[in-house]
Amino acid sequence: MALRMWASSTANALKLSSATRPHFSPLSRCFSSVLDGLKYANSHEWVKHEGGVATVGITDHAQDHLGEVVFVDLPETGGSVTKASGFGAVESVKATSDINSPISGEIVEVNSKLTDTPGLINTSPYEDGWMIKVKPSNPSELDSLMGSKEYTKFCEEEDAAH
Repeated sequence: MALRMWASSTANALKLSSATRPHFSPLSRCFSSVLDGLKYANSHEWVKHEGGVATVGITDHAQDHLGEVVFVDLPETGGSVTKASGFGAVESVKATSDINSPISGEIVEVNSKLTDTPGLINTSPYEDGWMIKVKPSNPSELDSLMGSKEYTKFCEEEDAAH
């Protein structure tokens, strides 16, 4: 309730009309960003497929729930990943969470910056905080992933259930 009152008073102070005022709910993670043009898994990983390579990371929503990331365990280049199977882990001040691959394929690159600067996942989850790049063995697996609108709805429903 306090968040709703703060949002309303802030919107009034900024002279936002009710038509442009975003819906604020204490259960909603309305400040997490979801980017168009990416695909999303229900385990909160994203994929950006360009040419023959897919870049994989965890979503802004996931890093927000994790809190400050302090360690990342990633596989080595040359290995393989399988859709819906774990390929690494993220340790935060709150918990350690497995990272699942949204697609199958060969790992062609690993973001070595995350070894020294795991907080890139918090500050730049879709750009500097990417985790692995994969050459998909079955590109049609991308079709089973969610688009931005579906993922946003999925997160809202998941947050409301908790």
